[in-house]
Amino acid sequence: MKIFRYLAYGLIVVLASCSIKPEPIQYGMDGCSYCSMTIVDRQHAAELVTSKGKAFKFDASECMINHLNEQVDSDIALYLVNDFSNPGDLVDARAATFLISENIPSPMGAYLSAFKNREAAERVRQANGGVLLNWEELLERFSK
Repeated sequence: MKIFRYLAYGLIVVLASCSIKPEPIQYGMDGCSYCSMTIVDRQHAAELVTSKGKAFKFDASECMINHLNEQVDSDIALYLVNDFSNPGDLVDARAATFLISENIPSPMGAYLSAFKNREAAERVRQANGGVLLNWEELLERFSK
C-alpha cells in the first residue's frame, strides 16, 4: 500500500514540474538564448516554451525568430512577445501585430516591436511610420 502512495506522490511531482507556462524574465539578469546578451528591454523581449515546459528567453523578437529559423525541433507550445504598449506583459505572438519602424529601435537592430492588438500597433505606426505584419507575414519576412 505504501508503494502506491509513493508512486502517486512521485507522479504528482513529475506532472507539476512539467507544466507549460511562461517563466518570468529576470530583466538585467537573464541572457538571451540566441545571442547571449543580457535581457534589459521590457518592450522587446520574447520567450518560447516547449511542450515539456522548457523556456527560452530572448532580448528581442528578432532573436526568437532567428532561433526558430535555426531549429529543426517544432516542439514549441508557447510563442510569446512583450507588448510594446505594456512593457513586460507577454502576449501570444501568433495573435500579435508587429510593427517594423525605423523610428523605434529594437535591441538587435531590426526595428521590430510587437503589440497585443492591431489598433495599438496602428496608432504607433501612424505616429512613427513603418509597416504592420501579422505572425505569418513576419516569419516569412525573416526567413529570407
